[in-house]
Amino acid sequence: MVGSKAGPDGTVLATLRQSGAFKALFPNRQGAALDSILINTAGGLTGGDRFTTDAMAGQGSHLRFTTQAAERAYLAQPGEVAQVQNRLIVETGARLDWLPQETILYRGSALHRTLTVELAPGARVLLVEPVIFGRTAMGEVLSEAEFRDRIEIRQSGAPLYLDAVRLSGDVSTRLSRRGVGAGAGAMASVVFAAPEADAHLAPLRALLPDTGGVSLIRPGLLALRLLAGDGYDLRKALLPVLMRLTEDAIPRSWMT
Repeated sequence: MVGSKAGPDGTVLATLRQSGAFKALFPNRQGAALDSILINTAGGLTGGDRFTTDAMAGQGSHLRFTTQAAERAYLAQPGEVAQVQNRLIVETGARLDWLPQETILYRGSALHRTLTVELAPGARVLLVEPVIFGRTAMGEVLSEAEFRDRIEIRQSGAPLYLDAVRLSGDVSTRLSRRGVGAGAGAMASVVFAAPEADAHLAPLRALLPDTGGVSLIRPGLLALRLLAGDGYDLRKALLPVLMRLTEDAIPRSWMT
């Protein structure tokens, strides 16, 4: 559990409880926000693993998460699945940026992941979930894998946004279909819920390649989906988007 609160000189840590292989570190402050770097000391995910993150941005605070490096989902034994649950609460006047680096799915991996967000009135949240389908630089074909991903946002208890991805079996073949991925080897989902989200629609459309799209789902809610041939092309297209939505305050680990 990581919690933040507003302090006289910016956001400060309010709560920290952690155990197991999942750790949160806090680098030197770069601005008014509190940065937290999530580190999986086990080195990756495999079948049977269970990881949970609970975070709360307290009233008027700004809490920002990223990861030290890309996460890796390794080969799982038959019937075993890695489970990752991330639960975020953003109180009135607060902002939470969820900016993990890529998750790389290895052949034979099995990963079920959920991200749930509860927003108070006037709260802001920026989410990104980038995924790479196999190690293309090594010639890996994701001929067997299972991936389930679900993002749910509620505001004041009412549904605001729900998105789910489910891929299993020969993922590479599925992604090669024109109506699914048109041969994409990487994908990112971005969601920005904030009163000023509407103003970003046209600039983001100008930034995106032909394999990306962004829509204003409702006033104050932007959703973006981006496909790319590999992780390099994905990051090249994604970084300008994140830099705009964070006002050039993207965590340093994204730039290494």
